[in-house]
Amino acid sequence: MRYKPRDYVGENHLTVGSDILSVLDAVPLASQVLGPGLTARLQSVKPDGWYAIDLLLEAMDSMADKLGRFALLQMGRKLFHASHADAFKKVAHSAGDLVFSMNAMYRSANRGTRIGGWDVVLFQPGKAELIKSTPHHCVMEEGILTEALLALQIPALVEQRECVRKAAPYCRYQLVSPVTGELWLGKHPLLP
Repeated sequence: MRYKPRDYVGENHLTVGSDILSVLDAVPLASQVLGPGLTARLQSVKPDGWYAIDLLLEAMDSMADKLGRFALLQMGRKLFHASHADAFKKVAHSAGDLVFSMNAMYRSANRGTRIGGWDVVLFQPGKAELIKSTPHHCVMEEGILTEALLALQIPALVEQRECVRKAAPYCRYQLVSPVTGELWLGKHPLLP
């Protein structure tokens, strides 16, 4: 693992196959870009199977090295649709629902002990900040956040403020939107 957030140990960290397969959805001509060996391993994955996180991390690092930021954003968007969109749309109606469900969404597709997670550090009208201590590539996670907000039809800017890839202990995301009412705040039980 190239970059490890503080407090991440990852004992028996497994991820669902649909997350891994989102790499192939995001990378046209995968064997030419990622190489035939890695592509073959990715193609052998079953969507509902559970696999060691290392395969997904290797694929994300390869994407980052060979294709850069936009491929990882696209992967995050594809991953959201493959693994989370159906369940998310049934229960989420606001940015608050998204922000306060990121950790549960992560846990629905990842298993293990001390595998990191998501914490909300700020939530107010039109603005939220989250800290991520998962091993997933941070730009891919930015794609998940962006796509989830789009699924709710909430215009927002998602910006990474701190990054483990730049020696920070975790990744910090800021979400800013002109939407400040119920579509942003929702009816979350932690809110006044």
